[in-house]
Amino acid sequence: MTRDLETQIEAVLFYRAEPMRIPALAKLCETTEKEIERALAALEKHLVGRGVILVRDADMVEIRTAPAASALIEKLSREELTRDIGKAGSETLALILYRDGATRSEIDWVRGVNSSYTLRELAARGLIKRGSRTTEGYRYEPTAELMAHLGVARATDLPAYAHIKKELLELKI
Repeated sequence: MTRDLETQIEAVLFYRAEPMRIPALAKLCETTEKEIERALAALEKHLVGRGVILVRDADMVEIRTAPAASALIEKLSREELTRDIGKAGSETLALILYRDGATRSEIDWVRGVNSSYTLRELAARGLIKRGSRTTEGYRYEPTAELMAHLGVARATDLPAYAHIKKELLELKI
């Protein structure tokens, strides 16, 4: 059972790409926190010497890049920051701007795809930041850097703001 649970936890943390509370993992996996703790300990051991590690902070846990790979990941990050943000980045920024922030699940629902990579890239560029935590996850918000890049003081100064915001709110996300 522990190996199955370990696999489930690894998959969930990989998919979420953000910290998760242990009680939430227990509820999602329909088991106890004690079983989650056992599976996390086993997962942590299995990840030794791999490209990712398990990071724990109080009752939060996430999968992160292993320190041994930091130079390579830093090189990739620098390359990402020089590329155009593309259609996915533009769509994601529009949702965050015109909805006064959005969770990853809301963005995924509207776009129809997993947006973890796009959110990570936009955050690395300093265009969005992770804000308050909700029951669905963190709310992503625009940064002052993004507003300056767009040449506006606030989101309400964006073209057709009221109209687009109304249409997005009608989507019943």
